[in-house]
Amino acid sequence: MIDVTPPPYLIYEGLLKTALAEDLGLAGDLTSEVTVPATARARTQINVRQDGRIAGLPMALDTFRLVSPEIKVEVRHGDGSDVAAGTVVAVVEGPARAVLTGERVALNILQRLSGIATVTRMAAAAAAPHGARVACTRKTTPGLRAIEKYAVRVGGGVNHRFGLDDGILVKDNHIAAAGGLDAVLDRLKGHVGHMVKVQVEVDSLEQLAVLLKRPVDAVLLDNMGPAKLREAVAMVAGRMITEASGGIRPEMVADYAASGVDILSLGWLTHSAPSLDLGLDFQFD
Repeated sequence: MIDVTPPPYLIYEGLLKTALAEDLGLAGDLTSEVTVPATARARTQINVRQDGRIAGLPMALDTFRLVSPEIKVEVRHGDGSDVAAGTVVAVVEGPARAVLTGERVALNILQRLSGIATVTRMAAAAAAPHGARVACTRKTTPGLRAIEKYAVRVGGGVNHRFGLDDGILVKDNHIAAAGGLDAVLDRLKGHVGHMVKVQVEVDSLEQLAVLLKRPVDAVLLDNMGPAKLREAVAMVAGRMITEASGGIRPEMVADYAASGVDILSLGWLTHSAPSLDLGLDFQFD
């Protein structure tokens, strides 16, 4: 089952207000105020223009509500729905000026998150037959991390760390700064609480052999091709969680997952996923 429980409103309320303030500037929506009568009402539909998976509808619709509490929404196909081009996912109606003012911010969010969910769905489906899961990374758009990671979950993926305080992930630069892998592992002793997970990145089988002498919770196998990954997974032999990362794109997932690795992390999901094409169309009697 995919997770379509959105983050609490308080987590993304500030994002919506910031985005609206950026669009409104100091003078407000000049075009709508000049061209649309103050009493005009609108009934609009959010239409899908290409096949995909919907994510971000709660945030998009809350954007309209922030502009005007008079705006009413009707959800036809909620987050997690796989929809075809031409599908109406929601109906938005209320003061025409307010609907027009909120249109771009709402669609930007919905298109962005639906695009992430759509490519994650493809990647997760390719990994599933091999028993592997697909995870996102911290390579998110600044300010959008909570909702972009939500979109990954809607797509059937899982979340890696949300931030630097979410767990210990020792990467190559930490190892270099600390003076080597053994020095890092020595420093970890006695400094980590029992609730904190520890993962260490290695980029060679030689480093992995060192790590396996003092196992941690998980190993990040960085920039290894499928063949080397298969060797690494065999070396680990189930003693810790194995994760592969480094330049993996959705179309490569099946080959990497066949190595037997537990998790594939793809920064691509949040830094390169194309937005899903959606539009807001007015309805006339």
